[in-house]
Amino acid sequence: MATLTLTVNGTLSTHTVEPRTLLVHFLREHLNLTGTHIGCDTSQCGACVVHLNGVSVKACTVLAVQCDGATITTIEGLAQNGELHPLQASFRAEHALQCGFCTPGMIMAAADLLQQHPHPSDEAIRHGLQGNLCRCTGYEHIVRAVRSAAATLNPQAKPESL
Repeated sequence: MATLTLTVNGTLSTHTVEPRTLLVHFLREHLNLTGTHIGCDTSQCGACVVHLNGVSVKACTVLAVQCDGATITTIEGLAQNGELHPLQASFRAEHALQCGFCTPGMIMAAADLLQQHPHPSDEAIRHGLQGNLCRCTGYEHIVRAVRSAAATLNPQAKPESL
């Protein structure tokens, strides 16, 4: 067994885990943060995207023990003071979800994209989300939701390309 100390959604805690435990399983089974979904277990779908030290990663490709000392944000950690994050609100307003399975990973990937590129073009949004699969929406509403959130988060920014 291995011991790790990390901050998840603003809460510092210490846990004992098997060294082979994937971050996605640690979040779901040890911390009961089930918003991080297990889709493919092969890093193909992006349903498990979380932020590790501020950068989006697929939690099915990271061992929990690799996160010792790290700060992790999951979909549950985006909302603040009972208010949805602008991306969460725009996904709802723009009908950017259907079954909702890919939504947490899409939102987390989009949050990282908007952190790096405050007002991306539609092409840049598509490029930034290319590692996340959705089998329901056709992606147009997702792109619209990210564009809407970018305008809310950074109203003065001008569209940019990657």
